[in-house]
Amino acid sequence: AQSPYSINRLIDFSASESNALFYAPYDQRPASTYSASDAQLMRPKVHRDLTRLHDDLVFMKTHNACLSVHGIPLCTPEYTQGAIYILRDPRDVAISYSAYTGQSLDQIIRFMNKVQAANRGTDAQVFELLGSWSIHVDSWTRQNNHKFLVLRYEDMLARPAETFGKVIAFLGGESEPERLARAIEFSSFANLAAQEKSHGYAANAPDSAAAFFRTGQAGQWRGILSEAQRLAIETDHQLMMRKFGYL
Repeated sequence: AQSPYSINRLIDFSASESNALFYAPYDQRPASTYSASDAQLMRPKVHRDLTRLHDDLVFMKTHNACLSVHGIPLCTPEYTQGAIYILRDPRDVAISYSAYTGQSLDQIIRFMNKVQAANRGTDAQVFELLGSWSIHVDSWTRQNNHKFLVLRYEDMLARPAETFGKVIAFLGGESEPERLARAIEFSSFANLAAQEKSHGYAANAPDSAAAFFRTGQAGQWRGILSEAQRLAIETDHQLMMRKFGYL
């Protein structure tokens, strides 16, 4: 491609597994009325259906932890070819998530440490189990499986060619330097923010006044978090932060 792909056309080759539209064929009630058990009984069927969206690879986005609810996996193994997991410094996550939800930093810091943290179901999407930041990270990264690729957001910024080269190799392709450089340029934060400013971004929170693509920086927490907020996050998530080089 000689121009950036539209951020509002990513559904051409990807899908959000919690999108209520995919569950409607199995239960015509408003999705906000589904119980967690209702959603879980449908989830494996929905995941099977999603594999049939395209003849080629289907990229499925999920916010779920890699756990089970009511004895049913949130990520159905038999319909999963592999997974790319991206983690980010939780101190920066708190700032970004606060801006996205409109909740205070202190509220988000507490939420990120809740064992049963979840996004409740709405008419637009079924429920998602997040767990705490540490539980979420552990659930995906403890998989001793060649089908799982773990990336740090900070490495995507600092060493994009190397990091995205790993993604290409993981997907079974070979890096072509010119194409890779062009893809990195087209998917740069500046490009994404410019697209959102010009055309909006459909995946942003419906009532959000804030831009989805705000800064994209690593280490912004240094100038934003109070000492108490920083210490709270580092205390809550010390083990996982050390494991991935954030402390």
